Amino acid sequence: MKYSDEFKREALNLAAQPGMRVAQVEQDLGITPGLIYKWRQRFRVDENTKALKPSAERETQAEVRRLQRELAIARQERDILKKAVAFFAKEESQRDLASSSRMKASTQSR
Repeated sequence: MKYSDEFKREALNLAAQPGMRVAQVEQDLGITPGLIYKWRQRFRVDENTKALKPSAERETQAEVRRLQRELAIARQERDILKKAVAFFAKEESQRDLASSSRMKASTQSR
């Protein structure tokens, strides 16, 4: 079952009240045991707006995933550039060899 942000916020606020047991709040609200703990891990209640926001841990995980994707792209670009440098270096050395061979041939034929 999908619960609204308002319901989650109220459940988290109830469970945070002094003397309230999470299991009792879950039972009173008729929600699955352990759900409030999961919501606590995923969300925090912004005290100013009273809105649910991703927890700091959640935000950190999202940032890590974003940076990992960015790193993977940078590595792909680096590998492509390495191959391009190797290709052009090989091509240039072959041109130098061909040029050198022609110079030798022309000096020997004189």
